[in-house]
Amino acid sequence: MLAADCWLLTAGELLTATLIGRQEVQRVSLKGKVAVVTGSTRGIGRAIAEALIDEEVSVVICSRRQRDVDRTVAACREREKGRVVGIACDVREHGQVQRLIDFAIRELGGLDILVNNAGVAHTASVADLKPEEWHEIIDTNLTGVFYCCHEAIPHLRTRGGGYIVNIGSLAGANAHPMMAAYNASKFGLLGFSEALFQEVRYDGIRVSHIMPGSVETDFSSGKKGWAILPEQIADMVITLLKSPSRTMATRIEMRPTKPSRA
Repeated sequence: MLAADCWLLTAGELLTATLIGRQEVQRVSLKGKVAVVTGSTRGIGRAIAEALIDEEVSVVICSRRQRDVDRTVAACREREKGRVVGIACDVREHGQVQRLIDFAIRELGGLDILVNNAGVAHTASVADLKPEEWHEIIDTNLTGVFYCCHEAIPHLRTRGGGYIVNIGSLAGANAHPMMAAYNASKFGLLGFSEALFQEVRYDGIRVSHIMPGSVETDFSSGKKGWAILPEQIADMVITLLKSPSRTMATRIEMRPTKPSRA
C-alpha cells in the first residue's frame, strides 16, 4: 500500500490494519449483541449507548436516577434500531449491580458487552477533600468497575466470550495536584484493566481500557472548540468491538489534537 492510500481509510480501518494487516481485515457485526453501559444517560456513556444502538445492539441504559434513565430510554428508542431498556443503578452498591446484570439477562436474554463508564470527580487538595468525597470517587470509579466485571464475567463466559471496555482517563497515567482521589481511582483502573485482560483472555473475553484526555462534556467544562467529543470516544468503542477477535487493543490513549495553549 502506498502511503498516500492510507488517507482513503477510516480511522477504524487504520487501527485494525495496524493490528493485523490490511489484507486480513474482516469486521465483526454487532447486530443482535447485548450491552450494558453504565453512566449512560449523558456525556460519553450516552454517546456510546447511541452508537451501539445504531449498530443494532440491544442496550441497557443505567445511571443513579430512574427519571434520567427513563428519559434517555425514551429518546434512544426514537433511533428505531437496537432494543433499549433501562434501570437505575448506583454502581457503588454491589446489590444494585447484581440487579443490573440480572435485569440485562432477564430482559434481553444474555450479555455480550460491558462498558464501564460511570465516573465522578471532586477537585480539592488532600487536606481539604472530604472523606465522603474520597469514598464516592473510589467506590464509583474503581470499586464499581470491579462489581460490574465480577457479576458480568460468568455470563460472558456462558456466551463463549465477550468484550469489556473500561473508560479511564489520562489522569490514570499523569498525576495532577488537586486531583489525588481521581488520580488514585484512574491509576487503579489502569492496573485493574491490565490484570483483568490477562485473566479472561482465554475465555474469549477481550478487555480494552480507553484513556481520554480532556472531553467536551458537563464533566469537564470550559474546553469548547478543542476537546475530544464524546462521539469520538464512542467511535473508538465501536472500532474496538468490531475488530477481529484474534486481536486485542488493551490500552488506548486519546488526546485532543490541538489543546489550548493557555
